[in-house]
Amino acid sequence: MCGIVGVLSSEPAAPLMMDALRRLEYRGYDSAGLATVSDGGLARRRAPGKLSALQDVLQAEPLKGVSGIGHTRWATHGPPNLANAHPHVAGRVAVVHNGIIENHAALKAELAATGATFESATDTEVVAHLLERELADGATPQQAMARVMPRLTGAFAFVVLIAGEEDLLLAARRASPLAIGLGDNAAYVGSDAVALAPLTRRIIYLDDGDWAVLRRSGVSVFDSDGNPVERQEQVSTVSAAMIGKGNFRHFMEKEIYDQPEAIAHTLHTVIDPGTGVATLPHPLDDAKSVSKITILAAGTSFYSGLTARYWLESIGGVACEVDLASEFRDRKAVLPKGGVVIAVSQSGESLDTLMALRHGKSLGQKVLALVNVPESTIARESDGVLLTRAGPEFGVASTKAFTAQLTAFLGLAIALGKARGHIDEGEVLRLVTALEGVPSRVAEALKDTSTYQPIAHDLSRAKDVLYLGRGLSYPIALEGALKLKEITYVHAEGYAAGEMKHGPIALIDEHVPVVIVAPSDGWFDKTASNMAEVRARGGRVILLTDAEGAEELGESADYLVVLPDVPPEVAPILYSIPVQLLAYLAAVAKGTDADQPRNLAKSVTVE
Repeated sequence: MCGIVGVLSSEPAAPLMMDALRRLEYRGYDSAGLATVSDGGLARRRAPGKLSALQDVLQAEPLKGVSGIGHTRWATHGPPNLANAHPHVAGRVAVVHNGIIENHAALKAELAATGATFESATDTEVVAHLLERELADGATPQQAMARVMPRLTGAFAFVVLIAGEEDLLLAARRASPLAIGLGDNAAYVGSDAVALAPLTRRIIYLDDGDWAVLRRSGVSVFDSDGNPVERQEQVSTVSAAMIGKGNFRHFMEKEIYDQPEAIAHTLHTVIDPGTGVATLPHPLDDAKSVSKITILAAGTSFYSGLTARYWLESIGGVACEVDLASEFRDRKAVLPKGGVVIAVSQSGESLDTLMALRHGKSLGQKVLALVNVPESTIARESDGVLLTRAGPEFGVASTKAFTAQLTAFLGLAIALGKARGHIDEGEVLRLVTALEGVPSRVAEALKDTSTYQPIAHDLSRAKDVLYLGRGLSYPIALEGALKLKEITYVHAEGYAAGEMKHGPIALIDEHVPVVIVAPSDGWFDKTASNMAEVRARGGRVILLTDAEGAEELGESADYLVVLPDVPPEVAPILYSIPVQLLAYLAAVAKGTDADQPRNLAKSVTVE
């Protein structure tokens, strides 16, 4: 999760920015850089590796100037080398950027046709070139931002520094977080307020789609239509933990809203955004020789594995089995030669999963770790590692780590399907396009959550709640029920919708809310029949669907949540958002601790 900082000060900018970037190291990164306005021009220092490497560069070549931008980069577009490290420069413009510019390839082709040359493999550089072109045509910096912002699609945050403009920063956010700090004759910007804590406690949080013009005398904010808007100034708490939450009540809420960025970073662990080429990690790189995949996981990670089974078989063309890690060693599993075990864990330290991994190795299986922590034990003991790039997750109930796992699994399935000849190039392109569009759809789903409030209040008062889904929606029903149990202590169960009539239907009456996960897909008609069975027995229906589903079934639901239209293959990622929000808001309504629910730990290191 890249880190951004910007400074307009009366003091040397480089030391201030280095201190701020150190406060963002928790997000994870593999290169770093700074740029300042110095003697009217741009000066830049960059280094692959950690901030210590950048500090060595600065000691050898000090960076002057009191205005600047800085960045810690987690590689997505292009490897973590010097050329791809931020800031990126085009003419008078320097840019640091988080997230993804989805239409960067088309913009790059357009710019190249007019003579622009690119020095990096990043999507970021197109922003610098677009702004430079506008400035060259006579636009003011503010006019240039107003013209460029509507041309960009994706989930991103960026900050701009311009040569000759010693009292100016431009900043923008769409889905990816960004905070502005106000000082005495100073202004600052950072990925989150923890970076700005030593500099100021006066914080403005940009709304989704906002962009801003920062000067030492003040900040002007504009909405996505370019209209001037006022955003409330807040005084941040002195607690570092609370500052880390930004303007959110809980880490869990913040991490729900982190998901467009987390998904964008993760999807490019297996999909090269420039070429659309899917690549496979070892030991799946010899894809045709893989006889079977066995996924080992616990809790939320187990449900990501259940979802992955659908993708790995239907898209990847490989047999797949999913095991609870705690059960795997005791069932005397028979695993074939050429099989690969995928051990899934957010922390990479879950003891059940680690012991299951070791058992898989003893049965002659190669092991791939799917983890969020590259230095973890599970990662170290595996033959290969596929990283979810969700950044640190502090809420005990997993949110962004789950959708990052789903993203990685779908990318993996596409790569396998292509390598095994199970899907053709047209299908690869369709699926990659769908996957790269998910961050924007998730951001869209998070824009207005007012619909969830009355539903969450109802769930918080229930004694029992059922979640139903079919096919790819079944594991999301299981995950929704788990989330509600974890943080509200309300009893909830998830079921395959077709199984309801084989027992759970006996529980349904007017006191039991039933959450139905039903995008318009190949399972929709059968799910609609199950919904009718719930209605016939007085159950209160909470329907999660899209516009087409709402038109057909919306009037039969007690509550309706309409999500953006997406291809069915990526629907599980998007439909994770409403089940997370319902659980979180129900916990808030009930007054339980959403971040640290009783009896639970973030990393379970006992069997």
